[in-house]
Formats: sequence, structure tokens, C-alpha cells
Amino acid sequence: MASAWLRRWLRKAGPAGPARASGSVAQLAQVARAEYAVLFCCTANICRSPTAEQMFRAAAEAAGVASRLRIDSAGTHDYQLGQPPDPRARHHAQLRGLDLGGLRARRVTRQDFDEFDLIVAMDDDNLQALHFACPEESRHKLRLAMSFAPRAGSRVVPDPYVGGPEAFERVLDLLELACAGVLGHVQAELLLRRRQPAAPA
Repeated sequence: MASAWLRRWLRKAGPAGPARASGSVAQLAQVARAEYAVLFCCTANICRSPTAEQMFRAAAEAAGVASRLRIDSAGTHDYQLGQPPDPRARHHAQLRGLDLGGLRARRVTRQDFDEFDLIVAMDDDNLQALHFACPEESRHKLRLAMSFAPRAGSRVVPDPYVGGPEAFERVLDLLELACAGVLGHVQAELLLRRRQPAAPA
């Protein structure tokens, strides 16, 4: 179930919730001001990773750090490029106050491994695909989502695509726990970066 602070924020924000920046100007501005960048990855970027993106964005908004972050999602495969999230994922997310409607599927690019500080995979297959595509010097950025919630009782966020409503609800339950853990990690990284002395000119 959602933590109390996340549910309070979602009620305040309304059913639409926060949305990904749209348009090239807005996206470039977001990238330019970001202090830390998080990318969520699943297979096709239509179920788990867009849900994680919007859930983490809600958590970051609730914590007051969203303006300092770049948050995105992508797939390891190109099965659904340019398509909106699965209608079932959208429906179940909407029940918890998350709007996935403005998102469109994309595939992970070589540039992502350079630009993002943390790349969060939903399951072992996704992690393996990312590890294969990722330059060696960036592999330290790759993590399983559920590694941020070790007490959740699940190593992965299972793909709900061939499942029923309970599979999509399970994804949301697991991602609420994982995103809380990711947020704690990111907040610690932001604090560390603020404390580091600026590089000499």
C-alpha cells in the first residue's frame, strides 16, 4: 500500500498528478537544471517503467526535490516505440492518482548511459540487457528496482503484461516500496553533492 505521505500528496495534486516535461524546450531546460538524473527501465516501456517514472516523480514532488531531478523511463526493446502506456497500466495507476497518459514508449540509447546517474531495471532480464548495452565505465549506475526495498519479499518487479488486474496492482505495490527507497538514495546523493567543494575554475 502507498505510504501516508505519498497518498496525501496525490490527493492534493489531484487525479492528473505530475507530468513529464513535454516539448524540446521544456525537456532541454529540465536537463540543464537537473542535479541528478534517474532512468527507469522495463522491456517495452509501456507498463512497469512508465508507472515507476510517474510514481517516483510524485514521491520527488512530495519530498520537494523534483525540480532538482531529471526523471525518465525507457525500454530495453523497441516493441512499442512511440506508443502510450498499456491501457491496463494507465487504469490501475489512475486509481492511485498517477496519470501515465502523456508518456510515450522509447528505447534506451547509448546517450542515456552517459547522461543518467542511476538506471533502475525492473527485473533480471532488463538488467542483463542493460548490462550488455552499457559501456563498462557506466555499469555501476545499473540497479534492480527492488534492491532499494530489500524487505519487500521480491527480487524483481514482475511483468504484468500477460496477467490480470492483480498483476498490475502488484506492480504498483512493489513500485511504491522501491520508489521510496530510490528517493532516499537520491536525497543522500543530492546532499553529498551539495557538500562537495566546487571544482576550481
